[in-house]
Amino acid sequence: MLLARLGHDVVVVDQALFPSDTVSTHSIARSGVVQLRRWGLLDAVLRSGAPANRQVTFHALGDSVSRPVKLKAGIDFVVAPRRYVLDAIVASAAERAGADVRPGITVTAVRRDGRGRAVGVYGRDRAGAPIDIGARYVIGADGLQSRVARSVGAATSEVRQADGATQYAYYAGIPWTGTEFFVGARSLAGVFPTHDGEACIWVCNPSADAKAVRRRTASRAEAFCELLERSAPQLAERLRRARRTSPVSGRLRMPNQIRQAFGPGWTLVGDAGYHRDAVTGYGISDAFRDAEFLAVALDHALGADAEETAALTLYQQQRDQTLREIFEITCHLAAYPAVPAFIELQKQLSAAIDKQAEVLAARPVPGERLLITA
Repeated sequence: MLLARLGHDVVVVDQALFPSDTVSTHSIARSGVVQLRRWGLLDAVLRSGAPANRQVTFHALGDSVSRPVKLKAGIDFVVAPRRYVLDAIVASAAERAGADVRPGITVTAVRRDGRGRAVGVYGRDRAGAPIDIGARYVIGADGLQSRVARSVGAATSEVRQADGATQYAYYAGIPWTGTEFFVGARSLAGVFPTHDGEACIWVCNPSADAKAVRRRTASRAEAFCELLERSAPQLAERLRRARRTSPVSGRLRMPNQIRQAFGPGWTLVGDAGYHRDAVTGYGISDAFRDAEFLAVALDHALGADAEETAALTLYQQQRDQTLREIFEITCHLAAYPAVPAFIELQKQLSAAIDKQAEVLAARPVPGERLLITA
């Protein structure tokens, strides 16, 4: 979307057909909401029915504290739109900007020239017909198991412990007052209100704990209920009056890792380039920030404002420097220290997110002239 707004010829291929869902608790922090507003997409997200969550409640050590989301960086709420809604909104915006969005295409490999430079992708459509698309740059925004990263041999520059698990499901039938967090021993659970009166109910804990509960229960749903009962008994009690509207989803042993961000003719962004445990709920906000860093860097390289290696080195430096504070906090939270230390880390996380939001809000908007006239 941003590259198209900057005047570049962009082809977007995605294995999914929109709208489609994916594994995600889909909370967008203040910094991510800032990006949606700057890019002109926030109104569409709110019109879709995603509630503006203006209250946050922390439950810990026997106390519950509710506070309004303070006005910072021009934002006084957070949102948690379902991914099948959010992704369709962003894909439509990319099309309106002039990008050629081609859903239903699976990339099978990156095409290389005789010097090893990425010059396009090979793939197939849903009918199995081969696809061959040439490009000056191939951007891998294809998630943790990135086919682009594997195809180009992107190195993993940093790997930390990967012991965290997240399970979630959707519930309806009771009122939700806003975002909620329940801090317990070796666990964090929560509520993210979303579309149609539903909420994403989730619980994070060490993978060993999640696997132990699953082994002694008859189903994933039963295991999820037991984890909630242990982690957030108040929430579990409330959910007995609600109805679960989805299967239980989630992941075990979520990596905390950073990959090489670019090479000859290719770049990585989002989870393909940097993945962190879901305990901080920051994946979408990270991806939004880094997408803009990358779009600006490629605009400079494509427009001859900067030499390619210099422009993309700056992108990697910006990404790595900006992610560092929250990455470190995430790794510490994913180790599940004692509750008082966990709460202190949550306070540090909140301050770090607010700092990023202020910095992003002050940046010039890529392709702003096109955005104004669209």
